[in-house]
Amino acid sequence: MSKNLTIKTVLVALVIIAALVCLVPTLGGKIPTWAESILPTEKIHLGLDLQGGMHLVLEVDVEKAVAAQVERNSQDLRREMQEERIRATRPEAGKGNTITLTLLSTKDQGKFDDLIKTQFSDYTLGTATSAEEGKVTYTLTLIPKAVAHIEEMAALQALEKIRNRVDEFGVAEPEIMPQADGRIMIQLPGIKDPQRAVALIGKTAQLTFKLVDDALSSGNPTKATLPPGTELNYEYRKDRASGRVSKTPIVLRKRALMTGDTITDAKVRTDSQFGTPYVSVSFDSRGARQFADLTSRNIKKRLAIVLDGKVQSAPVIQDAITGGQAVITGQFTMAEAKDLAVVLRSGALPAPVRILEERTVGPSLGQDSINQGLLSMVVGFGLVIVFVIVYYQISGLVANVALILNVFLIGAALAAFQASLTLPGIAGIILTIGMAVDANVLIFERIREELRLGKTPAAAIEAGYGKATLTILDANVTTLIAAVVLFQFGTGPIRGFAVTLSIGILSSLFTAIVVTKLIFEIALSKFSFKKLSI
Repeated sequence: MSKNLTIKTVLVALVIIAALVCLVPTLGGKIPTWAESILPTEKIHLGLDLQGGMHLVLEVDVEKAVAAQVERNSQDLRREMQEERIRATRPEAGKGNTITLTLLSTKDQGKFDDLIKTQFSDYTLGTATSAEEGKVTYTLTLIPKAVAHIEEMAALQALEKIRNRVDEFGVAEPEIMPQADGRIMIQLPGIKDPQRAVALIGKTAQLTFKLVDDALSSGNPTKATLPPGTELNYEYRKDRASGRVSKTPIVLRKRALMTGDTITDAKVRTDSQFGTPYVSVSFDSRGARQFADLTSRNIKKRLAIVLDGKVQSAPVIQDAITGGQAVITGQFTMAEAKDLAVVLRSGALPAPVRILEERTVGPSLGQDSINQGLLSMVVGFGLVIVFVIVYYQISGLVANVALILNVFLIGAALAAFQASLTLPGIAGIILTIGMAVDANVLIFERIREELRLGKTPAAAIEAGYGKATLTILDANVTTLIAAVVLFQFGTGPIRGFAVTLSIGILSSLFTAIVVTKLIFEIALSKFSFKKLSI
């Protein structure tokens, strides 16, 4: 055997060994501990249609995201006017993305106009309306371009935060894709607790800290009797013995003293006295200063911790808290506390989300899909093998060895890159088998032509591969480009098909051109036969 042939044999053997190593976990073997850091340790992931799971389509309520931004801008405007000593009523966010306020003196109109132009350029300043006693009323309207930008950013932020939550939830190979009109498509293969996943993904997780008005809370407050600047909420308590949940009305100041946007970490802790779980949150430097200032100015007052409009707890501030941490207690189970920590770490959604479509694929249906898909692959593979052997005789056996190795390499690549195998992916493998046979057909027909011209088997094989290779490359490269485009712009099943097709094209080129030729060359060097069975 020549040196060049030995090198090619060693390289092909190394590829086969590497593929076998990648498939060890899928075939039921175990990777040694020392090799876990450098070798794949997981089986081939199955897609939603094969192992079951959950399919969700969410819609981000972008209108509320815009309304929330307008509300924040109204608070920012109030602070800026206080710094500029502009006397006015409290800016109020209203319908139509507007902010309304009344200047208490016409003397402040110039400073107010300059403030809007420099600090709030996303708003158009409506015509001033004269009020009583020299007062002037203004209406600011958010411009359409700013509205569109806020809506776009809300959808993108929601997508990123949902992706972070799903990653922490521990779902293998989730599919999270943006769609038109602020919608998000989510596929969670192999999910075991669909309802918990829905609750985790859909929780807005808007955390606010508000002061409790104990004087109003002690009576029998109703919404009709509350003064401006306050709101009615409820504090829920669960009796440990009976399990009954009671709610107590509690009056809060509407203005949030602090929000949860400065949270950097959230961890589950357990109360040493009762063993109940709670969530400890940490703030960044800005949040730590805000919380220290908040607690130092409101000692002996109750501070309500409100999550998505529901009071979780309302402890009394005993002293200034300067460590940059806070505790959220409530009637949590351990799973609820863990999920709350996940959503607080990933951050609040910029707006609520609505579930437009929810579909669960059971594992039994997934197993049926696996069985039918594998059956179709086995039948198609078997028919191809029989045809190749009948038509090309012993050379057909060489082609079939390459076909088997081709499927083997596709599986190894899926395991190595942790790509998901889907039902359309199985269809891609079947198509690859057909394309691989097509490559061998081109080569073998070229070899037959050379043999008819009277060339020796060695010369015919060399000429046949040389003339067919360029044609095979042209056909496969164009198909590979189409597969890459499908993967880039497709979703779900289309991407699953594109993945296996792309991998299959590359592996079929390797097996059809390199491996089969190597087998012929080894046979010629060993046996020097004068007639080729083809």
